[in-house]
Amino acid sequence: MVDENKINELSEEEKKQIAEKNLLFDSEEPEGIKVEGYDFSKGNDFEGIVDSFESTGFQANHLGKAIKIVNNMIKNEAFIFLGYTSNMVSSGNRDIIRFLVQNKKVDALVTTAGGIEEDIIKCMGDFVIGDFRADGAELRKRGINRTGNLFVPNERYIKFEAFMGELLEEVWKEQEKTGKVISGYELIWKMGEKIGDERSIYYWAWKNKIPVYSPAVLDGALGDDVYFFKFRRQGFKIDISEDIKMFNDLTIGLKKSGAIILGAGSVKHAILNANMLRNGADYAVYINTAQEFDGSDSGAMPEEAKSWGKLNANTEEVKVFADATIVFPLLVGKTFAMS
Repeated sequence: MVDENKINELSEEEKKQIAEKNLLFDSEEPEGIKVEGYDFSKGNDFEGIVDSFESTGFQANHLGKAIKIVNNMIKNEAFIFLGYTSNMVSSGNRDIIRFLVQNKKVDALVTTAGGIEEDIIKCMGDFVIGDFRADGAELRKRGINRTGNLFVPNERYIKFEAFMGELLEEVWKEQEKTGKVISGYELIWKMGEKIGDERSIYYWAWKNKIPVYSPAVLDGALGDDVYFFKFRRQGFKIDISEDIKMFNDLTIGLKKSGAIILGAGSVKHAILNANMLRNGADYAVYINTAQEFDGSDSGAMPEEAKSWGKLNANTEEVKVFADATIVFPLLVGKTFAMS
């Protein structure tokens, strides 16, 4: 190594040789897919565009891998858990989830209270595109609730409260008559049955008997409605212990288990925790934008889940750091919609 104090004593040729040695040295040839994007000179082929993601790099590459993993779930007849946070139902992804449930493409659903109630509420009236930067105080005066850049009139929740009040009264009378306490998933199925609308995720979940687990079933307007109902019927109960028994039992004895999780929080943890009982899922696709550095499960990478046995050592897995409203339709278009 050349002493830095003597660098000025070197000739220009010597400096050149040192620089070339440090910069222009031989390398090995790595193996792998050639990096290239879609060639639009070949025409506007949307399937080809999505296919090209696998060789594009960055998160496009991760989406390409997610498509392969989901197709392997389908090919190998894995039991597929679909988890999604409530904003997925607020958005147009609700219609894609409904398609999957209607056509029995997935085997179990996990969501939050908002992911249940907003599906039912959309059967009573539309949500509309608004603005992320809308004046919140002004919206409040107008009785308009904002979810991101979506506007939801408060009137929708008034209709929902009336719907739930009638339904809960029916459930209460059955509880008084038989002594049986309804579980959360039975209540969700009953909501789907009662709404009777083919646009509803939970209408099809009830009709096709696809289990729905909501580990936070009362964290939302649904909880508000139960709260007000309890003033009238103080003995009313929901058996959440039956929910966890039903859901965890789904994983026992599965030949293959796959998880597709949109967003994070309780839905992600519930699916992975249940699969821990079988020493981990065989396939896992995460789509969220959460970071791992705060130590929460929301942002945790698949490799962390392996340490708990939530995913097994040989799990086919990928995390796509992206907005699920953009990538989930592309994922479904190249997987379930083609099977």
